[in-house]
Amino acid sequence: MKTNYVKILNRMNKIINRANARRQTDSRSKSKGLKVKWHRTWKMLKCNYFGLFALVLTVALTSCDGHHEFPDTSMKVGHVLCTDGRVMALEDCDRQGKEPIAVVFHLHNNEKMEGNGYAVYLRDLPDEAFADSVGVAQGTSADLYAHDGNANTYEMYANSGCGSPAANAVFSMWRYGQSAYIPSVAQMRLLYVAKPYINHIIERCGGEPLPDDADEVWYWTSTEVAGQETSKAWLYSLGSGAVQETPKLQSHKVRPIVTLND
Repeated sequence: MKTNYVKILNRMNKIINRANARRQTDSRSKSKGLKVKWHRTWKMLKCNYFGLFALVLTVALTSCDGHHEFPDTSMKVGHVLCTDGRVMALEDCDRQGKEPIAVVFHLHNNEKMEGNGYAVYLRDLPDEAFADSVGVAQGTSADLYAHDGNANTYEMYANSGCGSPAANAVFSMWRYGQSAYIPSVAQMRLLYVAKPYINHIIERCGGEPLPDDADEVWYWTSTEVAGQETSKAWLYSLGSGAVQETPKLQSHKVRPIVTLND
């Protein structure tokens, strides 16, 4: 009886031991599986370390950009031309103690046009005649769409057969090394369009704003009248944008402009 009881206990112990052994095996297998999975995850993270670092750095820099703005130094309509030839915002001009002489009124990237923009001087020149005599074509363009005031003014100044009081007055402004000239009809048209955007800047610089008074709006251009080059040139109204053919011997105002070059 006792022998049978012992046998039963031994069998039960074997069964329990086998069950425990299975549990330990399963536990070790699971532990090993977890270790393998963690090893693979760590390896993957290690491989992507630099990628993650770059991502974090990019996010950080992007976040910083939202709080730090870099100054915009590009030339804009309404900026001022200073006596040293630099173009900048009026506030910068004042802060640096510079003297403004003209205001930017047009910018372009047209290879057929000189420079990359135009600036208008702060003040008018007194009334002068286009020519001191008639009967001579002064060699300027008669093209109403050509931006050639600089070349026209030189032809007016250099013509040996006929003097030009208006061109002489503009040439006398070159003390700052700026090539001031009488704008063509096409360039006056650009100035007329820009007038509402630059007049307040001209006033802040202490200059004379472009007029609205009907008796003050007419200016000489450097464009002669086609077919009548020996006797007439075009006036331009900065009040309405109209043009008027006018005898060269008449005296009218000039508003000089200058070409901007990088």
